[in-house]
Amino acid sequence: MEGYESHTYGDAFADVYDDWYRDLSDVTALVDLLAEFSPGRNLCELGVGTGRLAIPLSEHGFKVTGVDSSSAMLDRLRSADTECSISVVSGDMVDDMPSGPFDVVLIGFNTLFNLESHDRQQACLNKCSAALTTGGIVVVEGLAPPSQPDGATIDDVSVKSMTATNVVLSISRHHSADQLVEGQFVEFTEEHGVRLRPWSIRYSSVEQLDAMAGAAGLSVVARFADANRTAFDAMTGRHLTIYGRTA
Repeated sequence: MEGYESHTYGDAFADVYDDWYRDLSDVTALVDLLAEFSPGRNLCELGVGTGRLAIPLSEHGFKVTGVDSSSAMLDRLRSADTECSISVVSGDMVDDMPSGPFDVVLIGFNTLFNLESHDRQQACLNKCSAALTTGGIVVVEGLAPPSQPDGATIDDVSVKSMTATNVVLSISRHHSADQLVEGQFVEFTEEHGVRLRPWSIRYSSVEQLDAMAGAAGLSVVARFADANRTAFDAMTGRHLTIYGRTA
């Protein structure tokens, strides 16, 4: 998408993210899951955003470092983090990721797919692996995309929400050959007129993720459909995978 940069998503969604995505996952279940699988409480969250996950994790005893390239998202995080408990890194989640060591590196829902290529996703997992303590884990949440006809480009327009004073349309284009989905939420309101909220993901299948993880010295410890430990299968549409370092 022309003009789309690493901070574009965060800057466009910061003011609505908590309202729109508060039910994206069961945060309490995720905290419990990480507490069980982690060897310690030193955690780095990539794409920390508004602190939807980081603040509850901190409240439950994790020492959290959060990385994000969007100043608008980080402003929201700082306002919500009244105890100033989150150590914030403003920067790219690959190039500016702290070296650790961390017991957990958390990459929340579809955050890894915000990286625009296989090579960047591989570089991210390499950095995550290198930053782990002994017994540490990397947790990746994301879509488990269905297969599409090779080379197909699929357009979609739908209504996300509608009230008497507000309409949000979802417009997207799926380039299956490039494993790329990009789109806009177009919001119409009486008060503010039209607001565009662009987004773009370059997705990877779970098989491709496992191959990248293996190249980074990581292997699957557990895989679920979600933090509630729902059994994963190819039809669930999403996954939560816990990787551990192989050596």
